[in-house]
Amino acid sequence: MSYIKADQVLPKELIEAIQHYIDGKSIYIPSKQKQAWGNGTSAKAYFRERNGRICDAYQNGASRRELSLRFALSEKSIQRILREQNKQGHS
Repeated sequence: MSYIKADQVLPKELIEAIQHYIDGKSIYIPSKQKQAWGNGTSAKAYFRERNGRICDAYQNGASRRELSLRFALSEKSIQRILREQNKQGHS
Protein backbone atom coordinates (compact mmCIF):
# COMPACT_ATOMS: atom_id res chain seq x y z
CA MET A 1 0.00 0.00 0.00
CA SER A 2 1.39 3.39 -0.89
CA TYR A 3 0.83 6.54 1.11
CA ILE A 4 -0.17 9.95 -0.15
CA LYS A 5 0.50 13.11 1.83
CA ALA A 6 -2.83 14.55 2.91
CA ASP A 7 -1.73 18.15 2.31
CA GLN A 8 -1.11 17.30 -1.35
CA VAL A 9 -4.65 16.08 -2.04
CA LEU A 10 -7.02 17.36 0.66
CA PRO A 11 -8.25 20.88 1.42
CA LYS A 12 -6.74 22.51 4.51
CA GLU A 13 -10.14 22.63 6.26
CA LEU A 14 -10.62 18.88 5.86
CA ILE A 15 -7.14 18.15 7.19
CA GLU A 16 -7.86 20.31 10.23
CA ALA A 17 -11.14 18.46 10.84
CA ILE A 18 -9.37 15.09 10.64
CA GLN A 19 -6.61 16.34 12.95
CA HIS A 20 -9.29 17.06 15.54
CA TYR A 21 -9.86 13.28 15.80
CA ILE A 22 -6.46 11.77 14.99
CA ASP A 23 -3.66 14.29 15.08
CA GLY A 24 -0.40 12.96 13.66
CA LYS A 25 -1.54 9.33 13.30
CA SER A 26 -1.93 7.19 10.19
CA ILE A 27 -5.43 6.48 8.97
CA TYR A 28 -6.70 4.04 6.36
CA ILE A 29 -9.48 5.28 4.10
CA PRO A 30 -11.14 2.36 2.30
CA SER A 31 -11.98 2.48 -1.36
CA LYS A 32 -15.60 3.19 -2.30
CA GLN A 33 -15.41 0.36 -4.82
CA LYS A 34 -14.96 -2.81 -2.83
CA GLN A 35 -13.34 -5.73 -4.60
CA ALA A 36 -14.05 -9.31 -3.74
CA TRP A 37 -11.25 -11.08 -1.90
CA GLY A 38 -8.43 -12.15 -4.20
CA ASN A 39 -9.54 -10.13 -7.23
CA GLY A 40 -6.46 -7.93 -7.22
CA THR A 41 -4.05 -10.86 -7.02
CA SER A 42 -3.65 -14.42 -8.21
CA ALA A 43 -4.63 -15.78 -4.77
CA LYS A 44 -7.99 -17.19 -5.84
CA ALA A 45 -6.43 -19.15 -8.69
CA TYR A 46 -3.62 -20.40 -6.44
CA PHE A 47 -5.99 -21.70 -3.74
CA ARG A 48 -8.40 -23.19 -6.28
CA GLU A 49 -5.52 -25.12 -7.89
CA ARG A 50 -4.04 -26.15 -4.52
CA ASN A 51 -7.41 -27.35 -3.24
CA GLY A 52 -7.91 -29.35 -6.43
CA ARG A 53 -4.52 -31.04 -5.88
CA ILE A 54 -5.52 -31.84 -2.29
CA CYS A 55 -8.78 -33.43 -3.46
CA ASP A 56 -7.02 -35.41 -6.21
CA ALA A 57 -4.40 -36.72 -3.78
CA TYR A 58 -7.11 -37.72 -1.29
CA GLN A 59 -9.02 -39.58 -3.97
CA ASN A 60 -5.78 -41.37 -4.90
CA GLY A 61 -5.39 -42.69 -1.37
CA ALA A 62 -3.53 -40.02 0.60
CA SER A 63 -4.77 -39.68 4.17
CA ARG A 64 -5.83 -36.40 5.72
CA ARG A 65 -2.76 -36.59 7.95
CA GLU A 66 -0.44 -37.03 4.95
CA LEU A 67 -2.12 -34.10 3.19
CA SER A 68 -1.84 -31.88 6.25
CA LEU A 69 1.91 -32.51 6.35
CA ARG A 70 2.39 -32.18 2.58
CA PHE A 71 0.48 -28.89 2.31
CA ALA A 72 1.40 -27.49 5.78
CA LEU A 73 -2.25 -27.24 6.83
CA SER A 74 -4.14 -28.57 9.84
CA GLU A 75 -6.16 -31.74 9.41
CA LYS A 76 -9.28 -29.63 10.08
CA SER A 77 -8.35 -27.39 7.13
CA ILE A 78 -7.87 -30.43 4.91
CA GLN A 79 -11.25 -31.75 6.03
CA ARG A 80 -12.90 -28.39 5.26
CA ILE A 81 -11.25 -28.21 1.82
CA LEU A 82 -12.35 -31.76 0.97
CA ARG A 83 -15.90 -31.01 2.09
CA GLU A 84 -16.05 -27.79 0.03
CA GLN A 85 -14.57 -29.47 -3.04
CA ASN A 86 -17.13 -32.28 -2.67
CA LYS A 87 -19.97 -29.72 -2.54
CA GLN A 88 -18.63 -28.11 -5.72
CA GLY A 89 -18.65 -31.46 -7.45
CA HIS A 90 -14.89 -31.93 -7.77
CA SER A 91 -14.33 -35.43 -9.06
